[in-house]
Amino acid sequence: MILLGIESSCDETAAALVEDGRTILSSVIASQVEEHKIYGGVVPEIASRRHSEAIVGVVQEALSQAGKSLADLDGIAVTYAPGLIGALLVGVNFAKGLALSTGLPLIPVHHLRGHIASNYLSSPGLEPPFLCLVVSGGHSHIVQVEDYTKLKILGRTRDDAAGEAFDKAARAMGIPYPGGVEMDRVAEEGNPAAYKLPHPHVEGAPLDFSFSGLKTAVLNLLNNARQKGEEISVPDLCASYRRAVVSCLTENFFQAAEMTGAKTLAAAGGVSANRLLRRELERLAGERGLPLYLPDKSLCGDNAAMIASQGYYEFLAGNTAGMDLNACAQRTIE
Repeated sequence: MILLGIESSCDETAAALVEDGRTILSSVIASQVEEHKIYGGVVPEIASRRHSEAIVGVVQEALSQAGKSLADLDGIAVTYAPGLIGALLVGVNFAKGLALSTGLPLIPVHHLRGHIASNYLSSPGLEPPFLCLVVSGGHSHIVQVEDYTKLKILGRTRDDAAGEAFDKAARAMGIPYPGGVEMDRVAEEGNPAAYKLPHPHVEGAPLDFSFSGLKTAVLNLLNNARQKGEEISVPDLCASYRRAVVSCLTENFFQAAEMTGAKTLAAAGGVSANRLLRRELERLAGERGLPLYLPDKSLCGDNAAMIASQGYYEFLAGNTAGMDLNACAQRTIE
C-alpha cells in the first residue's frame, strides 16, 4: 500500500511516498528557515504564503523521485493538527482537492503521532507497546503508545516546550535562529558545570515539565552580567542550559518508565536530534537494560514521510475523512 504524505504544519512544505508504513520511496522538503531567520522566528503569514507557492512542486517532485504517478497511490495522508492554522490549511485543502479529483481516501494525521511514527521508518522492527518522549519546538510529552492509534499522555509541559525553551534562551544569548540547533553545536565546546541553573518540578504532577523558570533564570543571569559589566562564556552557558533541559526531560521520562513498567523506549520530534539528549537517553536506557529507539536525525524534524507512515496505520484503523475535514491549531494526540 503506497500513501502520499503531505506536511505543512509550520515552516516546511513536505511530501513523501511511503509503502506499507515502513519503506520510504521518496521524501521532499522545501524549508523556509533562511527566510524566517531574518525575523528571528517563524512568521505565520509568510509561512502560509510559501506553502501555497511550494506545495504543487513538492508533491510533483515526490512522485517523480519515487517513479510513481497518482494512479499508483492508495491514499493521501495529511497533517491536519496541531500547528499554525494558516499553514495547516494549505496542506489540508490541497490534500482534499487531490483526494476529490482522484477518488483516493483522505487520511487525517495528527502531527505528533507522525513524529512517533518516524521511528517505524528508522526501525522497521519496532512495534507497540512502548513509551515515547516526544519533544519538539512546540510540544513536550511523555506518551504511552499502547497501539498504533491508541495513545495516552502521561506527562506534558505546563508552559514552554523544550524546543521553545532552547530557542528563546539562544536568542537571549545572541545565537541566530534556529537557536536550538546552533546552541546544541556551541554547547559541545562548553563546560556544563560552569553555571548553576534550577531544576524545575511541577508540584503534584511529577511527570509534567516546566521550562519557563529555567528560561527566566538564564535571562536574569544574562541581564545581571550586563549590568555588572561581567563577561559571559556563551559555550559554557549553552552547555549548562542544555544539561539542565535534558536533565528535566530524562528524569521525568525514566520515572514514567519505572512507574509504567515499560519494556521498550523511544524518542521523537525535532529535539530528539539534540546530541546530549540522545547520549543521555542511550546511557540511561543501557543502565536499565531497556531497548531504546531513536529516529534517524534526518527524520527528527518535520517531514512528510512520518505523516505517510502514521497514515498507513490510521487507514488500517478506519480513520479516514471526508471533504468536511478542517485544520485544527490545537488538538490532543489522544
